[in-house]
Amino acid sequence: MHMKLDKVLVTGAAGFIGFFLCRKLLAEGIEVVGLDNLNTYYDPGLKQARLDLLHHEKGFRFVRLDLADRASMEGLFAANRFAAVVNLAAQAGVRYSLKNPQAYIDTNLVGFGNVLEGCRHTGVGHLVFASSSSVYGANTRVPFSVHHNVDHPVSLYAATKKANELMAHSYSHLYGLPATGLRFFTVYGPWGRPDMAYFLFTKAILEGRPIDVFNHGRMKRDFTYIDDIIEGVWQVIRRPPQPDPAWDAERADPGTSSAAYRLYNIGNNKQVDLLHFIEVLENCLGRKAVKNFLPMQPGDVRGTYADVDDLSRDVGFRPDTPVEEGLAHFISWYRDHYRVGLAEAGGAGSRN
Repeated sequence: MHMKLDKVLVTGAAGFIGFFLCRKLLAEGIEVVGLDNLNTYYDPGLKQARLDLLHHEKGFRFVRLDLADRASMEGLFAANRFAAVVNLAAQAGVRYSLKNPQAYIDTNLVGFGNVLEGCRHTGVGHLVFASSSSVYGANTRVPFSVHHNVDHPVSLYAATKKANELMAHSYSHLYGLPATGLRFFTVYGPWGRPDMAYFLFTKAILEGRPIDVFNHGRMKRDFTYIDDIIEGVWQVIRRPPQPDPAWDAERADPGTSSAAYRLYNIGNNKQVDLLHFIEVLENCLGRKAVKNFLPMQPGDVRGTYADVDDLSRDVGFRPDTPVEEGLAHFISWYRDHYRVGLAEAGGAGSRN
């Protein structure tokens, strides 16, 4: 049974996934309050360009706010009655967490705590929050399942995402807050994050610069196209979890609970070799990359691979966009947004 969604708070609204989710909710006739602090982790011009498009949509209101600002967060929740909250705001990036751990503590832990408190005190009907495939950490058993133990993160970013899952479960158990965590697997597509490999590769290839290929290319990723992510989130939002009557404390299943709490993977359910991904990108761009092969980076993992059986069973959706199709859409957007013609080798990134 689908819940009624009249007003939804989306945090990280100027971000990649947040932008597309806001558009989807608005298209469904739902009022959206979009929150973002517009930090400078990556090009704020790109974030503003996304917001400019959202501002043209009926039913959208933007609030510039930091999740870690407790008083302002309390005021936001007190002034609104959100049917659901989708928390996508986070300090992202595995490698950056090695350089600036405090940013992850402030946003991903303190900020998420403020979101939980706001939901608790105002009777939010469903909290959906972004987790990450990075929580699987040192696990080598594939495909990754929400029913596997994930107690060995290999980056602080992953640790904060695992902490979010635990924090949300405690609020679900103690206060009856329906909460669903979504483990996203390497999201890509138009309007994506410039710090992601495919974006960096594209810019470098068009400018004739070498690309850094870590672990000498021996990497596999479950690349998930943005449209599939949004459809998965949309299907989940409308279905608040119920306590699992079959949950057994003697054989505790991490993916479900006696509380109104669930975890889902949202991935393409396929492993793609990094070198094949680069080859597809080269074909889309019509030029070869100069590859600079490097060792594995601290905090990184060799492969990701999502088991999405639970998502498919519970909401009837399974991502399936092939990388050939997804990357073609991304390159088309990139050339248009950054005004890079087919014959141009330079100038990528000159806009914004």
